[in-house]
Amino acid sequence: MRIAQIAPLIESVPPRLYGGTERMVSYLTEELVHQGHEVTLFASGDSVTLAQLEICLPTAIRLTPSISNPLPYYMIMFREVARMAHRFDILHFHTDFLHFPLLPCFGVPAVTTLHGRLDIPDLQPLYDVFNDVPVVSISNHQRRSLPQASWAATVYHGLPAAHLPFTLKPQGGYLAFLGRISPEKRVDRAIAIAREAGMKIRIAAKVDVADREYFVREIEPLLTHPLVEYIGEIDDRRKGEFLGNARALLFPIDWPEPFGLVMIEAFACGTPVIAWPCGSVPEVLEHGRTGFIVSSIAEAAKAAHLATSLERTQIRRRFEDRFSATRMAADYLALYRRMLRSRAAAPMGKTLAALQ
Repeated sequence: MRIAQIAPLIESVPPRLYGGTERMVSYLTEELVHQGHEVTLFASGDSVTLAQLEICLPTAIRLTPSISNPLPYYMIMFREVARMAHRFDILHFHTDFLHFPLLPCFGVPAVTTLHGRLDIPDLQPLYDVFNDVPVVSISNHQRRSLPQASWAATVYHGLPAAHLPFTLKPQGGYLAFLGRISPEKRVDRAIAIAREAGMKIRIAAKVDVADREYFVREIEPLLTHPLVEYIGEIDDRRKGEFLGNARALLFPIDWPEPFGLVMIEAFACGTPVIAWPCGSVPEVLEHGRTGFIVSSIAEAAKAAHLATSLERTQIRRRFEDRFSATRMAADYLALYRRMLRSRAAAPMGKTLAALQ
């Protein structure tokens, strides 16, 4: 199959550091190539891929300080996609809704994975109008805010089986927090859990410019506690060791998480997750099997002491069954084929019901 993957331009594919969407685009692209498909990736020039790379700007926007407005670069990319669209069987967008008005120009089937949060009031009128655009959710919970959208499938994220090493016997004995420091991620709650449990916590997280004031005001004072170690942002090379040697990963979020990539990264290492039941968590985490779902600091601290009772080999096995890149690619290929069959059997404009 001839497939175009259209990535965000904020980060390279894969990202050098933090960047969940670009990471998933990379895993999907490389797995599709591995399975023998002809894949073209539209992305920044610092991306690394086995697919054909169409360079849409030299360096990712995050690493180009001179760029203050990303929209012109997306418009340039979409023009290039339109110029080349006839070469592909299907276009797979990961660029939120920016391309929706241009879809009639492409002339081939297109689908969009929505990677972000959707409980935003301004999205309601948008999807009232663009209610015939096939979109993919990354969890069933993510759909709840936009029932009027044309949901083509739910496809859970997946990781390459060998991407992160399995650790049978962790050496660290600490609790881990990985990701980004922001109000909804609740690293303050993670620190409170560690203190309640009397366990060390290591925090590997970035601080965006938008969250800098919050970090300085609310979080930085908490980092002086003797049980807390803040190590900053880490890359993939260090992530396997960091997660694999943890007693458990803390995911005490306070927002409707669309998926939670860090949870399955922990599972890949055999590390259980302790999480609040927000957003996708009950779909991704199997309570008592791959971790614990809790609703209070006290419950989480108790779960931290129980974490070693879970079998790490079983956690890894559940990752392989549910969250591998092979499974993710298979789900997307099944969707692509349904769309192509629907297009062949019905006139343009047929509703999504034909896909399901």
